[in-house]
Amino acid sequence: MNIPKKEIKIKYIPAAIWGNPSKNLCLYIHGQGGNKEEASPISEHICKYGYQILSIDLPEHGDRKNERNCFDPWHVIPELKIVMHFAKHHWTHISLLANSIGVWFSMLSFKNEHLKNSLFVSPVLDMKRLILNMMIWENVSETQLKKERIISTSFGQTLSWEYWKYVLEHPIERWNVPTKILYGKNDPFIDSDTVKLFSHKFDCELTAMENGEHWFHTEQQLNFMYHWLKENLADKR
Repeated sequence: MNIPKKEIKIKYIPAAIWGNPSKNLCLYIHGQGGNKEEASPISEHICKYGYQILSIDLPEHGDRKNERNCFDPWHVIPELKIVMHFAKHHWTHISLLANSIGVWFSMLSFKNEHLKNSLFVSPVLDMKRLILNMMIWENVSETQLKKERIISTSFGQTLSWEYWKYVLEHPIERWNVPTKILYGKNDPFIDSDTVKLFSHKFDCELTAMENGEHWFHTEQQLNFMYHWLKENLADKR
């Protein structure tokens, strides 16, 4: 399927609009290691239901991969607010589709927005717990992190005292958007207790894929995700 695509800049932020003109928008926020082009296969499954997709490259990703030291909430959140301001001036109804850490960034950025609905895939819902888990995996104490400020881990992530302080000072306490969540039962980063607790607190509908991982990438996983997207967007215009 040949989905129309228009590349734009929202101020300095590389972005792409997918699909034919519509009053209905699905704003796609990628996770770590992703980019705006991830919306291409997604567009083939949801644009036919009357949506356009707006996708962006977050700092250090996609067309911005040469950037450094800016994939953090104090850089990302102001950008997402710029993107939302743009979206509200061009579309009437806005849905959110976010992946992994893109979910956490989105909840911090859009907590006061009146979105039609949101769909979260492999979501980072409790960053405090995730970082605590990473500290346990690496045998790093809070005292040690405070002293060293930045610690590189054996699994490729970086622990940062500044980031940790930000997380403690900015808990997710408000999310009033109708939300549905998809996660994989084999996801090593997103534990089921956290997802269930969040879903109960904010009245979200939860779907768990038996053989799903954090990154939905196999044919079976992708087909499951696309079917889930169709079920939740096809009749929500």
